[in-house]
Amino acid sequence: MAELTALESLIEMGFPRGRAEKALALTGNQGIEAAMDWLMEHEEDPDVDEPLETLPGHVLGRESTSSEQAGPEGSGSAAGENKPVLTKEERQEQTKRMLELVAQKQREREEREEREALDREKQRRRQGQELSAARQKLQEDEMRRAAEERRREKAEELAARQRVREKIERDKAERAKKYGGTVGSRPSLPATEPALVPSSPSQEPPTKREYDQCRIQVRLPDGTSLTQTFRAREQLAAVRLYVELHRGEEPGGDQDPVQLLSGFPRRAFSEADMERPLQELGLVPSAVLIVAKKCPS
Repeated sequence: MAELTALESLIEMGFPRGRAEKALALTGNQGIEAAMDWLMEHEEDPDVDEPLETLPGHVLGRESTSSEQAGPEGSGSAAGENKPVLTKEERQEQTKRMLELVAQKQREREEREEREALDREKQRRRQGQELSAARQKLQEDEMRRAAEERRREKAEELAARQRVREKIERDKAERAKKYGGTVGSRPSLPATEPALVPSSPSQEPPTKREYDQCRIQVRLPDGTSLTQTFRAREQLAAVRLYVELHRGEEPGGDQDPVQLLSGFPRRAFSEADMERPLQELGLVPSAVLIVAKKCPS
């Protein structure tokens, strides 16, 4: 099929003349199918209808022939001699084939666009799944770190309590070792307790309630106070140790022992009293103690 026939076929199929000429020139005049592929691919280009800037008598993609250089008259005569004459039925058949070719190209283009859209949707879903998995992993990592932090804080709290208990036990052992000579005098202390029992035989002593715990409030020299619950059978030394650990000074430093006093009746507790239970000292179920610096002996 000659070039002119391809141009006419494209025009009959509905393409503008300028666009058809441009398609044939840019495809190197390789035939109507190549020109149609170019037209389908560049249909949406904003400059698709802009004319090509070529030299007179030249078509992009091939050298000008002697017949083309002869001018309009020579080209016209050559075209008239070389152009085949098509009957009406042949032109209709050719137009039909071209329309079928256009429809086929359009279907191929739609299928290609559909595949590309499907690929984009798959890519979008895959990226969404990856993002969701990354978020879930981040949440799991945060929950695991929070659980580890809670376990660490609990372990530190238990270790601190254990250190306090060990210090109390060491303090008890040191005091027992230091004041071991005066321990033997403790059996004589309960001899003063019968004075609290009514002497009248006609009156029965009231039934005393047994308490397992006692609440001790300790007033410090700076005006602040500490409140803690102790066991009724716990020794007074535990109260003093609690005060020494919480009165605002460094626990590891050398501190002078404090003197514990009762407000009413006024009483200064001795070192021997430190080994006596709170219940025996009359500090149950609650009592207020005053802290004073122990005067050097």
